[in-house]
Amino acid sequence: MNSIRYVDQMDLDGKRVLLRVDLNVPLRNGVVADDSRILAVLPTIEHIIGEGGMPIITSHLDRPGGKRVPELSLRPVSERLSELTGDKVAFVDEVTGPKAEAAASSLKEGSMLMLENLRFDPGEEVNDESFARSLASLADAYVDDAFANAHRAHASNVGVTRFIDDVAGGLLMKMELQALEGVLVAPERPLVVAIGGAKVSSKIATIEHLSKIADRLLLGGAMAFPFLRAKGIDVGDHRADGEAVERAKRMLDERPGSLVLPEDFAVDDGGRREVDVTGLPEDMNVLDIGPRTIDKFASELKAAGTIVWNGPMGKFEEEGFDVGTRMVAKAISASPAYSLVGGGDTNAALDRYEVRDRISYVSTGGGAFLEMLSGRELPAVKALVRQTVNA
Repeated sequence: MNSIRYVDQMDLDGKRVLLRVDLNVPLRNGVVADDSRILAVLPTIEHIIGEGGMPIITSHLDRPGGKRVPELSLRPVSERLSELTGDKVAFVDEVTGPKAEAAASSLKEGSMLMLENLRFDPGEEVNDESFARSLASLADAYVDDAFANAHRAHASNVGVTRFIDDVAGGLLMKMELQALEGVLVAPERPLVVAIGGAKVSSKIATIEHLSKIADRLLLGGAMAFPFLRAKGIDVGDHRADGEAVERAKRMLDERPGSLVLPEDFAVDDGGRREVDVTGLPEDMNVLDIGPRTIDKFASELKAAGTIVWNGPMGKFEEEGFDVGTRMVAKAISASPAYSLVGGGDTNAALDRYEVRDRISYVSTGGGAFLEMLSGRELPAVKALVRQTVNA
């Protein structure tokens, strides 16, 4: 799908490489609490250094709103990266400016530099041309390895590509795009997709696109409510807005056999109580799928050739209401099919049930993952394609 050059196709010897990564990691008492995102980009960093390049590492951390927020500094991240690599990572408390320029120009072979939080500068999130040009001036080449941010058109992943000719995707970006393109373009059939979660508005476009290419689309959590209502089942007005219901009706008309809906749910009645979809209490929270639905979903997953999963089946963090999510995770991990899983809550479920190592590929992206599943072009990927074609 995407004609992108990657970092393993670049001549990096003696070049300063502006490297955009996603190091938006949790900090606790000024220390990195989870270094999985750092570990994910280590192969790209090590490749650049191994090929004689000098990485200038850039990332955002949280949402400081274009202001300098000391507790959101990337300094602790640079310290953790130093520990993981065994090499000193120089850190400069600027994003652009004289100190950043001096630090970048003084880089020697085998050394690396990390800049301060990109979002300390208001120009980052608005894709300011002047800010993008200043970032680009620090380096000879550019590599984007931040797939999780590829759905954002910011200065550090889109604007900067206008001012550096030598651009490429990183090794993590390569794996992410290949994994997603594999299931969207040429999956082993049947392609079974499980979609859950609580916010229908953020996923209805994804469901629409996937309904056209998936053999079976399993809808759990709140995702099922518009479709049940479209079939004439009373789920309560507050559980399905009108627009989502209209879109659900179109999907049911176009691909009625591909959509697999719940037959029962678990509600909070002072504890777990299971009810048929035709008897949902208006005044009780629906927090999980029920046993008949779990069996139906598990059967579909067992027959799959390729599996995609995004979104828990209910409020799995709450005791007594994790059954659906746990059983879906177990069914996917037990399947010999190629499995692709993405999304923050979904990835957390993999860890909770200790099945991550039995999933074929776990995406680091949340929003970007959903955007690609929706069939949309990611701005940062488009920028790399354009620059690669024009190179």
